Amino acid sequence: MHTLRYLGTNYYTREFLKTSSRQKKFLGQHFLHNPRIIDQIVGFIAPQPSDRLVEIGPGEGALTAKLLPLVHSMDVIELDRDVIPRLEKNCGPSENLRIHMADVLRVDFAQFPTPLRLVGNLPYNISTPLLFKAIESINIIKDMHFMLQKEVAERITAPPGSKTYGRLSVMLQYYCETELLLHVGSGAFSPPPKVDSAFIRLIPRKHHSVVAQDKALLSNIVRSAFCQRRKIISNGVKKYITATQLEDIGINPMLRPEQLGVDDFVRISNSINASQLSARTP
Repeated sequence: MHTLRYLGTNYYTREFLKTSSRQKKFLGQHFLHNPRIIDQIVGFIAPQPSDRLVEIGPGEGALTAKLLPLVHSMDVIELDRDVIPRLEKNCGPSENLRIHMADVLRVDFAQFPTPLRLVGNLPYNISTPLLFKAIESINIIKDMHFMLQKEVAERITAPPGSKTYGRLSVMLQYYCETELLLHVGSGAFSPPPKVDSAFIRLIPRKHHSVVAQDKALLSNIVRSAFCQRRKIISNGVKKYITATQLEDIGINPMLRPEQLGVDDFVRISNSINASQLSARTP
């Protein structure tokens, strides 16, 4: 027997459950069905007998069924109640599988056994907010392996100076070591998406070369800098720091945001944080 739990209901969840299977296609559901790709993904995850995996968006359980016999237990989070019977059938009877019918954006990851190993074929429409949600729980996460839209995966792993380097690159690379492991064509999914996908690995960093003193401020600075990415950095963050102050910390104020490394943004954030703390001191 499986354990089926209902976690978190909200307007989005209720409206989702009303939609037809055809409509759900437009909410980002594309089930992975290619056995060769699934085997490669299992190899990349390298599940261990003591692992307690949390899978996001298991769908009909193609990946779940491969991982479940290899680990201690699995918690899977699935919003679509219509696929849960097929998920249960494909995984067979197991006391080690707990199915949570929930909107993952409303789920508290702290409820699961730690350290967390997160895996999943993420619905394209929520992949970015879900990644930002995950970094809020980064201290309890061991690693993450996700299938994403190829464009999103390339943005996450992009180096400074590239066209795809942006806010997502900086924030995810501050918190994690990122690696694009596999490109996956649309034919590996049902229904096939209109874009290609990629499988990535994210491992939380144990050490930072420069530590952000205020992570919320860092996020705000990065968002402001890339809001108009063609602007030079001094214009993008001018409400926080002057061009002269940027020069004082070794940042060329004439560079564009995509030309700055992750540590550069952390140094900018820390300088602003120090100035704000100084201004508050009587």
